[in-house]
Amino acid sequence: MNAHDERGTTMTGVEPSRLDDQQLMKELETIHRTRHDTLLYGSNDALRAHNERMAQLEGEYLRRNPRRPVAAGRTREGARERGAADTTTPTTPDT
Repeated sequence: MNAHDERGTTMTGVEPSRLDDQQLMKELETIHRTRHDTLLYGSNDALRAHNERMAQLEGEYLRRNPRRPVAAGRTREGARERGAADTTTPTTPDT
């Protein structure tokens, strides 16, 4: 490990477990909104910090919501069904 590598030594923001549900959602919305710019334009350290914070926040959300609703289209089976629908020949109604 080089002298400038400080992974795991600092954390930005409040510990996710200390946030109430509304604060947690606000933090998640903010981090997801800033993700693209951080990926494209952030330094390696900024991207690393962003990854760590996002994982912490998402992990806390999943811990609190283990039975969250899952849209059928967002599952592997749903994706297969979408793929099958895309390859079928459309029918035209009688006119």
